[in-house]
Amino acid sequence: MGTAFAICLVFIGCCCNVVSLELLVRQFPGCGNIVTFSQFLFIALEGFIFETNFGRKKPAIPISNYVIMVTMFFTVSVINNYALNFNIAMPLHMIFRSGSLIANMILGIIILKKRYTPSKYLSIALVSAGIFICTIMSAKQVNMSGEGSEEQSFQALMHWLLGIAMLTFALLMSARMGIFQETLYKKYGKHSKEALFYNHCLPLPGFLLLSSNIYNHAVYFSQSTPVAVPVVGHSMPIMWIYLMVNVITQYVCIRGVFILTTECASLTVTLVVTLRKFLSLIFSILYFQNPFTPWHWVGTAVVFLGTLLYTEVWSSMRAALRGPDIKEKKAE
Repeated sequence: MGTAFAICLVFIGCCCNVVSLELLVRQFPGCGNIVTFSQFLFIALEGFIFETNFGRKKPAIPISNYVIMVTMFFTVSVINNYALNFNIAMPLHMIFRSGSLIANMILGIIILKKRYTPSKYLSIALVSAGIFICTIMSAKQVNMSGEGSEEQSFQALMHWLLGIAMLTFALLMSARMGIFQETLYKKYGKHSKEALFYNHCLPLPGFLLLSSNIYNHAVYFSQSTPVAVPVVGHSMPIMWIYLMVNVITQYVCIRGVFILTTECASLTVTLVVTLRKFLSLIFSILYFQNPFTPWHWVGTAVVFLGTLLYTEVWSSMRAALRGPDIKEKKAE
């Protein structure tokens, strides 16, 4: 029951979170900061009450290590959301973030001196090729959609390239954070709920640097179309409803992944998250009618093929199918 429940949380929470984020971004492309702040504040409050017992429980991992991790986590979260301001379509945003396997492998080789099997290198090559195809096709669309003079088209393209550079930096930073977190867990043991709290609590003062942007978007949200909310008994601006849905579904998504990591092997977790990304991508394309050419489909298929190859899904499925036969032979 725990595994099935966790999978439901991941699919429902994460997919709804992507939908609510796109609803927010389509109306106000620069709202990434208020979204990130709201998510951090909600998860920090929940962790303060239930994980630290109102600050009475001491952390198992030294705070100094959390400060380093939090700096990287805050940077990744803000840059990923802020990149949506630079003509980055949501499908490309999701596909590009699937390149975390590439970043993890590159930094693993450089920092941890890891070595991988040929199938792992092949999978990374596939993921890289898929992202490259989607990125090139999106670049052509940005160039073609530029209205007016050549100078305006060039500015639109440079604006988009800056967004791609931000996503690339966030990807590498996220991989570096994962390696740092892995070394901490080896030294102090796994404390995922504690890390979740400190990763969201410690960065909160950093949002003071973004306070004017957050306040301006709070005003914009308050001026959006009011919608009747039966539970509350009066109407609320629709953008605040979208934000509430986004914050709650983000928490459900994170909790689902946390439960899944305690109930299942890492292979199962990666497969569930990959399938969730694929469903979110399909829904975003169909429901929001995002531009997606046949080449985008090819790139997407290659990315997910490479991801599945990396997680060794095929060999695991073959082993599972052979399992009964092996047991029968042993019994004989």
